[in-house]
Formats: sequence, structure tokens, C-alpha cells
Amino acid sequence: MKWGEIEKKLLAPYAMHSTLSRGRLYPEEEHPFRSPYQRDRDRIIHSTAFRRLEYKTQVFVIHEGDYYRTRLTHTIEVAQIARTAARALKLNEDLTEAISLAHDLGHTAFGHSGEEILRELMKNYGGYEHNYQGLRIVDTLEKRYSRFNGLNLTYEVREGIIKHKTGYDHPFPILKDFAPEESPTLEAQIVNLSDEIAYTSHDVDDGLKAGLISAEDLCEVLLWKELYFKAKKEVKDEPELIIYKTIRSLIDLLVTDLIRTTEHAIRKLAIKDLTDVIMSPPLATFSSTVAKRHKELKDFLLEKMYRHYRVVRMQEKAKRIISELFQVYIAQPKQLPPAVQAKIQRGEPVARVVCDYIAGMTDSFALQEHKKLFDAYTRV
Repeated sequence: MKWGEIEKKLLAPYAMHSTLSRGRLYPEEEHPFRSPYQRDRDRIIHSTAFRRLEYKTQVFVIHEGDYYRTRLTHTIEVAQIARTAARALKLNEDLTEAISLAHDLGHTAFGHSGEEILRELMKNYGGYEHNYQGLRIVDTLEKRYSRFNGLNLTYEVREGIIKHKTGYDHPFPILKDFAPEESPTLEAQIVNLSDEIAYTSHDVDDGLKAGLISAEDLCEVLLWKELYFKAKKEVKDEPELIIYKTIRSLIDLLVTDLIRTTEHAIRKLAIKDLTDVIMSPPLATFSSTVAKRHKELKDFLLEKMYRHYRVVRMQEKAKRIISELFQVYIAQPKQLPPAVQAKIQRGEPVARVVCDYIAGMTDSFALQEHKKLFDAYTRV
């Protein structure tokens, strides 16, 4: 049985059936046993940008400890959560997984602080935003095929990258090629919320492990307090297991609420097909009660963890490193590797080439490169 026939049997009518895909920039013959979105997922996994996520910061710089989440482990958690929701809603799991795995490809080293400084440095050169950089990676920067640059992904995965949105994303206009007036697929909407669930829950875990926050501090937040005291009754006197159970319960509560609230919106608005989805406001949401409680937890993390003096020190150090790398490359591009210099020689703008090079760096590579350029005693 071919993938198109399988999808008809398994997917809801409002899901994104791959037979309805708007296709690829460069037409390709489809595979008889793998859907276009399965192929997209595989291309993303085998890309250089995806492998680099292993050594890019989520919150903590890599050398601060090997326990903390990286962009790669975060991406895997997002995919796991999103696939659970997609299956429950009878959506296209392959598309959901592909968008999940690609959603952070455009992030710099050193987390959001890296993006903040690159955005500032590039404000006179066309700007910088990680969703646009992610699209640039899959459309242009990856080199895997002789016929075209990029990975030649389907429209729906590319749309999921450019329209990815969470509360921490910097607002940026959507490209006209991706119909700004339309909502993305439900699969893409599910990834947006799964991203929030993943980073909230694992940042709590990492913050507790790092000693930046405590379980008692978190009891200021009603959502955490209810789950934590319930876990204490069930687990008794094993503090670490109580924390793990509380975090599992938090993820389960948020995912369950997302699925049920989205199901309710689909029924209420009588969503029958894909056209109804893209012409409606976002359907994938939390309930008002859970959204409010979730926001209280995010606000707590912002104040107590992301603004903790140790985290701020890491962020400011990261900004200095990226800023100094940018300035030194702009001043003398011949310090760049030959393959990067070749792009400038072909006529690509110097600032954009430098930006692409820095944005692709891992934490450790950026630190090493900075040391080579600024430490007189380090071999270049």
C-alpha cells in the first residue's frame, strides 16, 4: 500500500495529507514507499546544521556541565511531545516530526543571547532572526545535491520553520511566499505549543539541577505547587524522584490540555478540511485556565532563572565573544576560512557571509575561534 493510501486511512480530513503538498522548489520524483515528509525528516537529520545542535546552548553554555539540555536534546523533546499530540489528533506525524526537528536550525551558539547580539550587529545589513536563518539554511546554505543548493524541502516544512512562533520569538514579518494572512498547518501549530511545553519543563529541571532555583521557590507558582505536593504524597521521602514525577506530571498536564482544547476548537468551528484550518485563527491552544497558569510558570523562570546573575554573566560573555568575532571578520575578511572567503569573492555581501559563518558556530567552536584570534599565545 502506498503512503498516500495509508494517509487516507489514518489521518483526519483536516490533517496535512502529503498528496496535497504544495511541493518543492525543485521538482523531484517521489519515493514509492516514503512520503515527502519522511524524506524531509531524513534530510534534516543528515544535515550539518542539525548535527551542530548537539553543541549549541539552550540556556547553559556547554562547558558549564554535560547534564544540561542543548539545542539537540531540546529538539528531540519537542519532536516527542509533538508526535504524541499529532497522533492523538490524527494529524500527519511525519510532517510534525520534520517541522519539530527543523524548528531550531537557525539558532546561534549561546542561546537567545547569541541571537540578540547578532540581530543588533546586523540591523544595518538586513537583520537577523532565527526562523529566517533556519529557512536560509534549508533553502541555501546546506550543500548536499548537485542540482540545487539547500535541502529542497516541501513547502509545508519550510512554512512550519518560517511561521514558528512562541512567546520568546522576536516578531518579524512573514515572507510573502508563505501567505502571511494564512495560518500554518495544524501540524505546525502543534509544534509551536510543543516547543513551549518542552522548554518550560526542561528549563525547570535544568534550573533545579544547577541550583539556580529550588522546588520550594517554585511553589510560588500554583501550577507547580499543586503537582509538587501531589507528587510528595505519592513518592514520600525521595526528593529527586519527587522532582522527576512533578516534571512528568507537568508535561502530561500541558500536553493533555493542548490536545483537548484543540479538539474542542476543531469541533466548535466545524473544521472539515485543510482550507478551514489555514483560513481560521490558530486552533492549537491551551485552555484559558492552563494558559494563565503556564504563563505564571514562564514568568517565574524569566525572573528567577533567566535573569539569575550566573545566567546573565554567561549571556553577557557570549555577546562579547560574538560581537568581537563579527567585528574582526568584518574588518579583515581574509581571516575567514578559504571556503567562506570564496562566497565574498562570488559577490555575496560581506556582512551576511560573516553572519552565516558565526550563526553556524557551536558554543565550543566560537570559544576556540575567539581564543585563536584574541589570545596572543594560542596557535591560529
